[in-house]
Amino acid sequence: MLPRVILHSGASVDGRIDWLTMDLGLFYGLAATFAPDAMITGADTMLAAYAAPAEEAEAAPEADAPAGETNESNLLLAIVDSRGRVDNWPRIQREPWWRQAIALCAGSTPRGYLDHLDALGVEYLVAGEERVDLRAALEALHERYGVETVQVDSGGTLAGAMLRAGLVDEVSLLVAPTLVGGTSPRSIYRAPDLESADGVIPLELLQAEKVEGNHLWLRYAVRHRGT
Repeated sequence: MLPRVILHSGASVDGRIDWLTMDLGLFYGLAATFAPDAMITGADTMLAAYAAPAEEAEAAPEADAPAGETNESNLLLAIVDSRGRVDNWPRIQREPWWRQAIALCAGSTPRGYLDHLDALGVEYLVAGEERVDLRAALEALHERYGVETVQVDSGGTLAGAMLRAGLVDEVSLLVAPTLVGGTSPRSIYRAPDLESADGVIPLELLQAEKVEGNHLWLRYAVRHRGT
């Protein structure tokens, strides 16, 4: 069984996610209204979030508790990382935002990396061969961890993969009152160009609300073909 999947993103009025100063309190406050059991994100997002300068990393305190120990949060963090690139698990695991962080890996993930996760006490799921099979990973999150609702919190690449795979049930977009411009495809939805209109994803507007700071909160149901 697949959990319900909500893609919650922020963008400028012209759909850009770069050079965007987002009100994180507002962004995650709105996300909390969905009461997700799990958050799924990509390795690139986590590498960017924890890319501290070397001197800062050296000065950082050791983890207060062993990796994998739960805290008061009810949120599970699942990181898509088929190439085994995320390397700061003790720091990630001690964050108060989630009860546990796990890795979503594939058959191609280096055995040495999986052994490293075992040594750290980090749980992982293997789904797919060359890359993470997102559908199988979502099913496993439901079966193993009882996940019913997943929030996607990532850049455009993972969001694009999940949308193209037909795995997203709702798109939630916080539109910042800014314009960025540019020609590079830095949007909430990155995927290979379509060869026909058959790949266009229809949406049904559920909500349009002006919220703090002149932001606009849009919510759409994804209309899966054949339903």
